[in-house]
Amino acid sequence: MAEFNFSVFSGATSPDAGDGRLIEVLDRALASSSGTAGWTARRGAMWCHLEREGGVCPAQGWKLHVSATPASAVEVLSRSLAVLLAAGSSFKFAASHDRVAALNARNTSRGHSGKFITVYPQSDDEAVRLALELHRATEGLAGPRILSDRPYAPGSLVHYRYGAFVEDRRITNDGFYAWMILDPDGNAVEDRRTGRYLPPSWVECPFPDHRPSSQLPAASNDGGNANGGGGGNRGEILIGTRFAVREAIRHTNKGGVYRAVDTRTGDPVVIKEARPHVAADENGADIRDRLRAEARALAAVEHLGLAPRPLELFTQSGHLFLAQEMIPGTSLRQWTADLIADSGWGPHLPEALEIAHRLAGLMQEAHDARLILRDFNPNNIMVRPDGTPVLIDLELAVTAGDPEQGPLRAGTPGYAAPEQMDGASPHPAADHFGLGATLCHVITGGPPFLLDEVPATRPVTERLAELLRARTRGLTPPPSLTALLLGLMADDPGDRWSPAQARETLAALTTGAPTVPSEGAAGDAALPVSPLPDDGPEWLREQSGRAVTGIVGHLLASMTRGEGGALWPASCVHGAPDPCSVQHGAAGVLGALVRCHGLVEAPGLPDAITDTSRWILTRLDDGTTRPAGLYFGTAGAAWAVLDAGLALDDADLVDGALAVADRLPLAVPGPDVTHGTAGIGLTALHLWARTGREQYADRAASAADALVAGVEKGPEGLGWSTPAQHESKLAGKRYYGFAHGIAGVGYFLIACAEATGRDDYRNLAVDVGENLLDAAAVTERSVMWGAGPGDAPTAPYWCHGGAGIGAFLARLGAATGDERFVQYAERSAEAVMEHRWRAPLGQCHGLAGNGDLLLDVAALTGEDRYRDAAWRLAEIILANRAHRDGHAVFPDEFGQISVTWGDGISGVLAFLLRLRHGGPRLWTAGTALTRTAAVIGSGQAS
Repeated sequence: MAEFNFSVFSGATSPDAGDGRLIEVLDRALASSSGTAGWTARRGAMWCHLEREGGVCPAQGWKLHVSATPASAVEVLSRSLAVLLAAGSSFKFAASHDRVAALNARNTSRGHSGKFITVYPQSDDEAVRLALELHRATEGLAGPRILSDRPYAPGSLVHYRYGAFVEDRRITNDGFYAWMILDPDGNAVEDRRTGRYLPPSWVECPFPDHRPSSQLPAASNDGGNANGGGGGNRGEILIGTRFAVREAIRHTNKGGVYRAVDTRTGDPVVIKEARPHVAADENGADIRDRLRAEARALAAVEHLGLAPRPLELFTQSGHLFLAQEMIPGTSLRQWTADLIADSGWGPHLPEALEIAHRLAGLMQEAHDARLILRDFNPNNIMVRPDGTPVLIDLELAVTAGDPEQGPLRAGTPGYAAPEQMDGASPHPAADHFGLGATLCHVITGGPPFLLDEVPATRPVTERLAELLRARTRGLTPPPSLTALLLGLMADDPGDRWSPAQARETLAALTTGAPTVPSEGAAGDAALPVSPLPDDGPEWLREQSGRAVTGIVGHLLASMTRGEGGALWPASCVHGAPDPCSVQHGAAGVLGALVRCHGLVEAPGLPDAITDTSRWILTRLDDGTTRPAGLYFGTAGAAWAVLDAGLALDDADLVDGALAVADRLPLAVPGPDVTHGTAGIGLTALHLWARTGREQYADRAASAADALVAGVEKGPEGLGWSTPAQHESKLAGKRYYGFAHGIAGVGYFLIACAEATGRDDYRNLAVDVGENLLDAAAVTERSVMWGAGPGDAPTAPYWCHGGAGIGAFLARLGAATGDERFVQYAERSAEAVMEHRWRAPLGQCHGLAGNGDLLLDVAALTGEDRYRDAAWRLAEIILANRAHRDGHAVFPDEFGQISVTWGDGISGVLAFLLRLRHGGPRLWTAGTALTRTAAVIGSGQAS
């Protein structure tokens, strides 16, 4: 698994957090008011919408938002309803207290946070009138500042912004839905919901300007104009009378974190910000209380040097700030990555054990000072240049026995103890779990994250033992080290080893002395760990077969048949992707299911393939404008449905897929595989190979011609880029990788050269290969690339790194016979294995996509060691499995269950199928093609 860069912070919730109190407020208001006739309420899980009969709702305009906290929501709603029900404008409100809490959570998107009530005024005059009345009605109540809006007045709960009233979502060139509004000329313009107030340039604000001069950093979460707090150099942002802000480290809904300089001493400092009323609970406590708790925790251990020195806790413009010493060094997470990269896998162990011993001592000292940490993880530990670990980000830390600090469902996934995430009272044993997880990270390079099993079928410690075994292959850790990690993370908090026991064991490991703790761990005599199975290929084949069957079972069971606009529940992590796409939608799942046809016994599989294909074709014919790309557009959907039709001998599906393909453009502004011309060309090659229709070979050649004509050459070599004026996040950028860069374009060109015999395609593909060889960062055994020219080497994944570039070089080496390309493909495979310890599991940037490179190189070289290495990656993937209702599932990089191709279980499924049964990687040109070797699908395609 990849390291997590976020934490779960649910807050202390009351048992009735999801009750109907807000709906009861509405019911009473509707029943008691004589002017409420004609109102219709639609109650959903998230929102309760109200519309008045005969009311007019414009398509766009100045909308109003009213914020609240869980503690104030009932009163805010009651007072607001008295205003809104007497007017005629439509509105909605969050339907329950848990929804209010979610809107105000510390990590909620800054563009969506705080919006408890939304009003859609019928005119600008109505907007101004309602804003004033709502402001007067709710004045004095608590609620957070809404970052995407402007407050009606200082401290007001009422905010306004210009935006869409009715749902007008369109799919962008990047393949994601976006809200749209129309400019005065009728052109669609994205209605951006960001953490700043950004009205369209053509609108005139009808509201009075009550804004005061801002006393916050220019990059503050409030997004206002900066105005220095006094003193300092011209243009210098000074807060707290003494701290000159230099830059923002990050912004979240809870507030910013800034690098600054203490003007009294000249020392560098870190300043943390807490916005009022964010992450508030029903008792009125909010994120400011957590920052105060951090200040107390820092003060409690200041004399020990375990954490940064607290400098000042101060309030400015209503925001709470904590200035603290800046610790030089690097995070433990990055320190571990650097150690393994510099020392190599295996040789890193002695130094890892040394820092592990120091980490156990760090926790022991904190506990001796009566401090319970509750968020001990590699992101919250800095390693000084001399190797000393230091605690940072102590906002969850509490003093043992502090009556003000009760249960809190909070922590970082993979590191927080299960009982802590369930809301148990603070206890040192929960920290022991975090110590074990952090030591696991230091030893293996990644977190021991495990999805919950439903129902629980295996003890957690047994699952951890399997994960450790897979992650430490080739390391051969002493049995006492494994016992230590499992002992610290025991299921029962009472059985967990203490930091003192951990230190004793680690001290013995670093000196070679006996490694049995003298105290004896409470549970060390009977750890609930079954004997580990033989590690032979038969066991892996058996486990992979079960996983394949389980994944298919989960995909079939979780299929919704299109309820809610998508065939499978969608993760919101990536925004709102096109539900038909390969990367995040139904086409990617369909591609994996079609591969299963004839290989996996699964009742209902043919029906699921048929239903998915028909659903995709229906959606593609609904008039929605979609991009044409392979991974983020209609080309990939056509590819998947064609394969489904041929597999099931369904002429209607084949005809439907080809009709979609025939509408594809020959080229688009973007050049790449995922969104652009190269991906459209690959699709044409695939359709030609499957149907034998020459028109698709011609279309592929047209795409290649466009790329030949559009190549850019300069001091940094050749390349392609999406035009700067094109509406896309890729505009103006140049990359090396397979997804968005020259490797993917080169792959298509060499495949098209094989198909057509065109030397110009071949020569340009070779030039791409030469460019990539020149750009490579070469080590003794492996090779890596940056994302683009001038970038530092990145992880060897399919999208931007060596797994994708290596796939192109393997194909290029096979086509040209140039051993240099073959050697760099092999070196890319070595890089994949060197980084297996820290990768997520998916295709785009994870072990499944990396494993596909190993299979490519195995096919190219004929060497079994690459296939064996692919099985080693499979072992790590399989050790991350969990079971939900009897089906195997795997976590994505965010700790969620995703069905998608790019980062979910469909991509894992495709890799396991290929590993077990062979065949080409999905969404590629397969084996080399020529016009005489194209497979004619007579009798299947019509």
